Amino acid sequence: MLRTARLILSDLRAKAEWCYESGRWPAVVKVLLTDGTPAMIWYRLMQGARRWRLAPLEMLFNRCNTIFCGCIIGRGAEFGPGFVLIHSIGVVINGTVRGGAGVKLEHQVTIGAEKRQSPVLGDGVFVGAGAKIIGPVTIGAGAKIGANAVVVKDVPSHATVVGIPPAQVVKIPTHEEIE
Repeated sequence: MLRTARLILSDLRAKAEWCYESGRWPAVVKVLLTDGTPAMIWYRLMQGARRWRLAPLEMLFNRCNTIFCGCIIGRGAEFGPGFVLIHSIGVVINGTVRGGAGVKLEHQVTIGAEKRQSPVLGDGVFVGAGAKIIGPVTIGAGAKIGANAVVVKDVPSHATVVGIPPAQVVKIPTHEEIE
């Protein structure tokens, strides 16, 4: 229970940093009233119920996310702390997806399986509005997926990809740009 509360607070602070460039309490309170935040909370409650093996609650939280937030996150999906749904409408995430810390998703994003194999997202990944990440691909840490991109191949760390199949790497920053 405490772990779930910590994850929710971590997510709220990350969203406050993203939206208001501040992780302080006034920004966190404002974030509670923004789009996407209820979906983040339902997801973390679902994840907590799963850890405690409370399947009926897990399914209830999953349904609430779908009905009230227009967001479908499979019951087994795992994301690290600082998970942010900037806007939740139309987000669809397969239940076997794995994501690191600080993953940020815009609206209408699909992260789905192909032949029962799902994507793995590294830490600090940003996925733009309408992007699709499909199949057994790995998205490296710090990568940026452009709006409406369709990703079906691995993406290197810190790369920016755009376009429709296959999405193309348009930038890989130098070592100096990363730091």
